[in-house]
Amino acid sequence: MQLGALRTLFAATFLLAFGFKHLKGIPKDKWKWLSISAFLGTFIPAFLFAFAETEIDSAVVSVLNSTVPIITLLLGVFVFSIGFTRNQLVGVIVGLLGSILLIWSGATLNPGQNYWYSLLVIGASLCYGVNVNIIKRHLQNISAFGIAVGNFIVLIIPAFVVLLLSGFFEQDILANEEVMTSLGYLLILAVVGTGVAKVLFNKLVQISTPVFATSVTYLIPIVALFWGLLDGEQFGISQIGAASLIIFGVYLANRKQKKTAK
Repeated sequence: MQLGALRTLFAATFLLAFGFKHLKGIPKDKWKWLSISAFLGTFIPAFLFAFAETEIDSAVVSVLNSTVPIITLLLGVFVFSIGFTRNQLVGVIVGLLGSILLIWSGATLNPGQNYWYSLLVIGASLCYGVNVNIIKRHLQNISAFGIAVGNFIVLIIPAFVVLLLSGFFEQDILANEEVMTSLGYLLILAVVGTGVAKVLFNKLVQISTPVFATSVTYLIPIVALFWGLLDGEQFGISQIGAASLIIFGVYLANRKQKKTAK
């Protein structure tokens, strides 16, 4: 709870320091969508990922996070009435199969971990998928920086309430070296992985399609797997195969279908 709340507050401080002026360009009728985007695209996932990684390895979490483009595609079809191609349908099926195999193989390789927590990652991916479609549909005319700053303005009070209820202020932070070290890494995560990344991602959504924008998650498993192995996490051959299946499914879902000559 403290991780999710502090990550939000640190990122909010960073964005407000550099982007407060962007709030002036936000129409009043867009704040409803900015608020929904804030909770689905930032607040709720921050806690879901934090809870998930108390039980399952970060490498597995990152691979499951690569299902975001597939979920975005499904939401676009069934909720936002966006059409789909045969490649996209096949990609969705392959990706979902890979996700099931990844969870099953991970539970076999690490019997001490609770792989029901994988559902939290899928839930976070679902939130991201809805958020991307909202940005594309309702926030297209607001600057990427404006969307990010608007999101975190909305989240400051909820994040502070969560932090207050978590008991964070009841501990002697300065006297605990481990807590201070964690806060340092959390600051990096909030500024780079949330603040800067949020602005860049919002811009990418605006200049491309939702499914293409979420395809940046292709690279997340590669980076996270590397760090996970350095951190002593176990990742077997079967999991690598399942992860490859997910990424292949996402590739198919984004691959343009060749046009046949008339």
